[in-house]
Amino acid sequence: MTAPKLAAGLSQLSADYDTLLCDVWGVIHNGRESFPAACAALARYRAQRGPVILISNSPRPAGPVIEQLDGLGVPREAWSQIVTSGDATRLLLAERAPGPAWLIGPDRDAPLYEGLGIEASDLDHARFISVTGPYDDENDEPADYRDRFCAAIERDLELICANPDIVVQRGDKLIYCGGALAQLYESLGGRVTMAGKPYPAIYGLSLAQAEAALGRPLDARRVLCIGDGLPTDIRGANARGLDVLFVANGIHGGETVGPEGLNVPAVEDLLRQEGLSATYAIADLVW
Repeated sequence: MTAPKLAAGLSQLSADYDTLLCDVWGVIHNGRESFPAACAALARYRAQRGPVILISNSPRPAGPVIEQLDGLGVPREAWSQIVTSGDATRLLLAERAPGPAWLIGPDRDAPLYEGLGIEASDLDHARFISVTGPYDDENDEPADYRDRFCAAIERDLELICANPDIVVQRGDKLIYCGGALAQLYESLGGRVTMAGKPYPAIYGLSLAQAEAALGRPLDARRVLCIGDGLPTDIRGANARGLDVLFVANGIHGGETVGPEGLNVPAVEDLLRQEGLSATYAIADLVW
């Protein structure tokens, strides 16, 4: 496995790529505030080089995510299009409508189901399960769902997970996401289907958006993925053979960034442990 090259900033790499597929949470905001330097870097790339496709594991469609980004102060100049795990998952849910389905997740994720004709039910009457995250992501843990999951597995219910992330950083706190529940369900012997990162569906949608923005076919060698999550961003890029810039100071910041900045050996060790590779590494996304 080749060690990642240390990048000083996006400006060092921009001439080699025609489009960016950039993660959202952990790269341009932390759920409570945006990162001005990262936003400025994306805006400058977009103005000088090409489209920036934000590729998010949010379980909601792009519309509500745009509202969230506006509220966090992410300038619209920083991105061209947004593709979410929710967008990709809606295709899976439409195939399974009307269900009924046991819906797990907070009320804010309701836009995922709008217009699909999915009937919500309790576990006893469900034909499948749809998960966007814990009901209460500030307090729930995956183990809280274990007994209900065991009952669902006895009935061979498929679980559709709209957010493959295990955890994200909200402010200075890590919170569980839908992927943590899906991980538990699968470990207990359940069937799990996902469309967000690192799975192919969301990349197909994102690359199609990039081609539309460019107005010509994409050369995969000139696509750069940017992200902070090893099991999602990095694994997804590796699976598609795309170059990737690992932003270390996200969910893995505690392991890879110290008082003196990026700890390159720690990044290499982390990637090696997961059997992954990154083309470049940087502490925080900057120009």
